[in-house]
Amino acid sequence: MNTSSPGPRSGGPTPRRSFTPAQKLEHLAAYEAAIQNNTGGAYLREQGIHSSQITEWRKLLAGKKPGEKIGRLTPEQAEIARLRRQLGKAEQRLATTEVALTIMGKAHELLEQLFQELAGRQTAHRLLMAAYRQLTIAGVSTRIAARLTGISRATATRKPSLPLPVPAPPVVPANKLNSLERARILAVVNSPGYVDLPPIQIYAQLLDQGVYLASISTIYRILAENKQVKGRRRLARHPSRAIPELVATGPGQVYSWDITKLAGPIKGTYFDCYVMIDIYSRYIVGAHVHASESGELAVEMMREIFGIHGVPHVVHADRGTSMTSKTVATMLSDLEVTKSHSRPRVSNDNPFSEAWFKTLKFAPVFPERFGSVGEARVFMADFVEGYNHTHRHSGIGLNTPADVHYGLAAGKAIDRSATLAAARAQNPERFGTTADPKILALPGTTWINKPAEQEEKEQEAKLAA
Repeated sequence: MNTSSPGPRSGGPTPRRSFTPAQKLEHLAAYEAAIQNNTGGAYLREQGIHSSQITEWRKLLAGKKPGEKIGRLTPEQAEIARLRRQLGKAEQRLATTEVALTIMGKAHELLEQLFQELAGRQTAHRLLMAAYRQLTIAGVSTRIAARLTGISRATATRKPSLPLPVPAPPVVPANKLNSLERARILAVVNSPGYVDLPPIQIYAQLLDQGVYLASISTIYRILAENKQVKGRRRLARHPSRAIPELVATGPGQVYSWDITKLAGPIKGTYFDCYVMIDIYSRYIVGAHVHASESGELAVEMMREIFGIHGVPHVVHADRGTSMTSKTVATMLSDLEVTKSHSRPRVSNDNPFSEAWFKTLKFAPVFPERFGSVGEARVFMADFVEGYNHTHRHSGIGLNTPADVHYGLAAGKAIDRSATLAAARAQNPERFGTTADPKILALPGTTWINKPAEQEEKEQEAKLAA
């Protein structure tokens, strides 16, 4: 039989090898002899034979068919095997218990000796931890070892904290300046010719004179050690802005306005929506849409609004370019209207306009884009009409802005109170009080940035009532 084998993929696939009974006996004898010389694995590799084949051939010699299991154990053999396993486990547990008792006995003797000598808690803890480690090394489970030693497993398995390293004494650099040299540098930089110059300028001027005292960073360090590094430049001082505190006790007193962007038909194009709102009634007195933003368009909107709803006492806005333009300021000055602006970078100073823009853009009917200025104007006109005349606002007693703006809310409040009184009389068990819900109360005053003193007075008045 040819046992040589070509290399992998050499000349294509090789046919499957087969062995005659005589060859199997020869391989078995040779393998047994190789095992005696501790070269059984080498023989299998040299002959290209697997150990599973040797096992199959041995079974054939024992009278078994290839692939056939040796056979199931008889009931007596199975019982003997089970008893042997139980005996092995019992012997293992007995050996572990003996080791544990030995360790715990030694630990107990050491602990008694320590307590008699008042050695302290730390030494006792170290001994118990040593006993715990010996138990676990001996094969005792961590749960049983913790129970025997009286130490919780969390404490026993916690990684021991390493002792803090002892700080090394500071190394003094060999090139460190001595006290005389440092005093000389300090005297030079504080001299009349250099007292107003930064270290970088002093360094350069001294080099031009052929003098080298120290590096720029060293000069800075010496000045810092003597607390002589301070900012001396003239910095801009922004004036403090007064908090706008505006109050409205009725409609037509304080208007708030702002401009928001409406997405156009193409990405990057926008239309500008100018909106003015009465802060007391929440009534939208004007909403104009234009293709651009300018002070002239804002003035045009205000003239139209003031001609219809009257001139207010105060007009409040943020600090946008159109809001602070001279055109708007001149027009309001001519009408003797107080001009109010938000503080820089304080969005809460114009809350009514910002809140209305969120109501607008979070509405389900608000489109992602508008095809043209005309389409945006039509949408805004319909939305403002619905908001003013059908939307019940929680900030004005669940009335529509139009009812509050035109003085119709008081009459509706009487009708609502009568309806609630009838319902309360019909089913008194469903009402916990005889007063109407506070959410239906009409606003008394409306503030932008109510002063803290005013809030305290109102709280005291409510408590007194």
